[in-house]
Amino acid sequence: MSVRIVTVDAFTAVPFAGNPAAVCILAEARPDDWMRQVAREMNLSETAFLTPEADGYRLRWFTPAVEVDLCGHATVASAHVLWEEGHLAADKQARFYTRSGLLSAARRGEWIELNFPATEAAESQPPAELIVALGVKAKAVARNRFDYLVEVGSEADVRAANPDHGALKRIPVRGVIVTAPASTAGFDFVSRFFAPGSGIDEDPVTGSAHCALGPYWAARMGKREFTAYQASARGGVVRVRVEGDRVLLGGQAVTVLRAEMAEGWK
Repeated sequence: MSVRIVTVDAFTAVPFAGNPAAVCILAEARPDDWMRQVAREMNLSETAFLTPEADGYRLRWFTPAVEVDLCGHATVASAHVLWEEGHLAADKQARFYTRSGLLSAARRGEWIELNFPATEAAESQPPAELIVALGVKAKAVARNRFDYLVEVGSEADVRAANPDHGALKRIPVRGVIVTAPASTAGFDFVSRFFAPGSGIDEDPVTGSAHCALGPYWAARMGKREFTAYQASARGGVVRVRVEGDRVLLGGQAVTVLRAEMAEGWK
């Protein structure tokens, strides 16, 4: 049986922006080492592997270096492929069994809305090398089970950040979020995400980071709904709504490539 791989740009309405993810829908589970090798070959920030399970799909995410517990953009991409290629009817919810529990995705017009767990970050004393490696002036630092979150003074400071990725790689977390209130019209806050320890110097658009950013800015701005911009070179837009211990993430998606794995490597 052929193994198809679809590349989707997530959190964007146009190709070659947002965050690209590879999506591989399998008839049955494959060995972990095979998935790691495919992810390394794709060399994107995440490759998603789906196999049918119960009333949905088992979903696993791999960077070129490691398997991760939660990934937003590759989940947007996975739901997009399920609907676009007819694995799910357009009006059916996508349900995913993951290392972070049951996740779901629903179509909202041209947008895909994910229902993810909030990963609230608590105020934290960072290691001195973190701020040095980021090369920023921090207003506040928080941490959740995945990442450090560093608030800086302005959108300009977020965009200007030029971290030492080698130094960041030595800090034992998945990644580091840098964020500030937005000065660009139409957005509430901006962010960037650096994860050299996970094999990604800078992730273009990070849905899972917004599971921390949503509660963080809700506490500071006094509201629950946001339009956020991740200010990487590719850039991407994330709608965020905080509902108790869940965060609803909205994004668009565009298919850019469909491929079939060569015989002998399936």
